Amino acid sequence: MHILSSLPALIGNTPLIRLNTVAAHIAPVEVYAKAEWFNPSGSVKDRAAWNIVRTALEDGRLSPDKRLLDATSGNMGIAYAMLGAALGFDVTLCMPANVSPERKVILHAYGAETIHTDPMAGSDGAIERVREVYAAAPNQYFYANQYDNDANWQAHYRGTAEEIWRQTDGRVTHFVTGLGTSGTFVGTARRLRELNPAIQCVSLQPESPLNAIEGWKHMPTAIKPSIYDADIADENLEIESEAAQEMTRRLAREDGLFVSPSAGAAAAGALRVAASLRAGIVVTIFADAGYKYLSEYARP
Repeated sequence: MHILSSLPALIGNTPLIRLNTVAAHIAPVEVYAKAEWFNPSGSVKDRAAWNIVRTALEDGRLSPDKRLLDATSGNMGIAYAMLGAALGFDVTLCMPANVSPERKVILHAYGAETIHTDPMAGSDGAIERVREVYAAAPNQYFYANQYDNDANWQAHYRGTAEEIWRQTDGRVTHFVTGLGTSGTFVGTARRLRELNPAIQCVSLQPESPLNAIEGWKHMPTAIKPSIYDADIADENLEIESEAAQEMTRRLAREDGLFVSPSAGAAAAGALRVAASLRAGIVVTIFADAGYKYLSEYARP
């Protein structure tokens, strides 16, 4: 009998799923997505959250007498809250007031404290607020700072990239994913390039600052994370909110994959890249499933 000794042991090693019906028109190019909702809190953010928390616990920056503090658009906060409940530390999160009600309920269930910020300011508004909270009482908090913490991208360098390489038997030719903190793209692309310098890495972002792709950043107008390295991408594609929403519905109805709008956007970007190829293996990241977005995106 295989028994896991701790919750963090569940993080990573997520399945790689081939997109069939929505990608049928680009055969023989193969398109795959990492199903990150198989992580214990339901998203790709478990990887970075655990590496940030583990590193801080090991070097003493995080302890039971300090609260973990960070800005989030939802998924990273849920990952922190899950780990805090499991490992015995408190969590305070600054987040836009318009994040989905489902995310707010989940955070409440885990016992996290939330500070809601101006919805029109997006994730940047949450970043500005969390900096104010930390500056007012630095001794009370471990400021995890996911946007500037190298442990974020290193989680994907050591984990996500190695999994993609192994799951494709080293055949992956293109890696395509969206930019939020940029940790997933930066860490995975760096390691894949070391494994095979010929792999093409394409970053995705919304076409404008006002968009419906929750968790993604429009880098030209956003507060840029210090972990972001614009030189890593071979190409950057802009994805329209409408294209993301349409693909989200298509994935559910044609491939049976009920995913988030950001996953729909990732699929739209991956298919655009694949359509330009005659052969290849394109891999993207589906950050989470659609259950946390029902109130916003459900359609009859």
